[in-house]
Amino acid sequence: MKLSGTLGISNNDKTQPINLITTSTTDSQVQPETAFLGLAPFLRASIAGTDLRPLGQEMLDRAGQNTADAELWLNLSVIVQCFGQRELGLSIQSLALQQKRIYRLAAATQPAKLRVLMLSVPGDISENTPLDCLLENSDVDLIFYYVSPHDPLALPIPEHDAVFVAICESDENRATLAALEQPLAHWPKPVINKPQLIPPTGREAASRLLQDAPGLLIPPTLHASRSVLLEIAAGNVPLSGQFAGCDFPIIVRPVGSHAGRDLDRIERPEELAAYLAKVGGEAFFLSRFIDYSGKDGLFRKYRVVLIDGKPYACHMGISSHWMIHYVNAGMYEDAKKREEEAAFMQHFDDFALRHHAALEAIHRRTGLDYLCIDCAEARDGQLFIFEIDHTMVVHAMDPELLFPYKQVHMLKVKNAFRDFLFRLTGK
Repeated sequence: MKLSGTLGISNNDKTQPINLITTSTTDSQVQPETAFLGLAPFLRASIAGTDLRPLGQEMLDRAGQNTADAELWLNLSVIVQCFGQRELGLSIQSLALQQKRIYRLAAATQPAKLRVLMLSVPGDISENTPLDCLLENSDVDLIFYYVSPHDPLALPIPEHDAVFVAICESDENRATLAALEQPLAHWPKPVINKPQLIPPTGREAASRLLQDAPGLLIPPTLHASRSVLLEIAAGNVPLSGQFAGCDFPIIVRPVGSHAGRDLDRIERPEELAAYLAKVGGEAFFLSRFIDYSGKDGLFRKYRVVLIDGKPYACHMGISSHWMIHYVNAGMYEDAKKREEEAAFMQHFDDFALRHHAALEAIHRRTGLDYLCIDCAEARDGQLFIFEIDHTMVVHAMDPELLFPYKQVHMLKVKNAFRDFLFRLTGK
């Protein structure tokens, strides 16, 4: 097999706490042959333009010679997914998880001062919070514990100082999150991002949760079947008749899609017909399109992270297209865009003050300790929300020569999360 492709990137129960934390010989006392690497080194190499195919091929050759090296197989799964070979990567991941479901990502600085148990689920690299990308070169050990849907905490629990529920919101993960609620309600260690608080971050649920929040704009996200959309596309049913208050132009995407996959702007019924002809799926999300372009015609999207309710700037993407992904917004190529991003990060306190009511409402209504927000400023000055969740990538990996301003601001984010951990655990 050869590798090819490019890298893409209130509970009233009075039950007494149950101590589920034990020291497992398998997980604590046996040094693995290969160190588990997580996502961060591969993402960093990709951003730097490094060709990862030789490393991937070397891993594949080694894995073929040592089928019992679970860490090697899990590393291989990550890099294969990075090459865009998702199904192959998930198959390799399954082989690793059949051998063991607990993996340790050692802190760069040892001995580590704190250990975080990362409750995760099997799946692609967008399924769980990539906390290792934020905590690069830190003194915090991350212990990845891959839960099972029906008995999520069946395995002995390694010693740790805090739990982080890293599992993303999705229909597939809802039962797992529900199964975690009861045991984590009485957990002897602090729990970050309680599982019952995660489902409301889904697109449809979040649009309901945040409606009428002060200073905040989030168009209702509507659920539509393919059959209904086909009727609208054929002109048999008016869009506004089927969905009150919604009219063209609209944004459409299949339920379950992420990172802009099959997301499109639709101006009229004929375009909707063409969209449905090329995009599969039986269920879709749609919402009103909001033109958030500035006076210069450019669109600006901000990524903000809330840590214990306090906002921090992560990045700002500027593009002539309404659908912005930082990597293809021209930020690497355009010095003026980088100058504007630098000014945004330098004066982020002004942004946070301007949108204090909206950001405070998001924190209060979600209740999450760590939450990422992709947003913009609407023409009327409101904070326009695209998406909220806790699994977005937050990192300080952009090259310093091009982005000399980023390190100091991303260090604020990293230190804020580290300080939160130490405050929470009393370390």
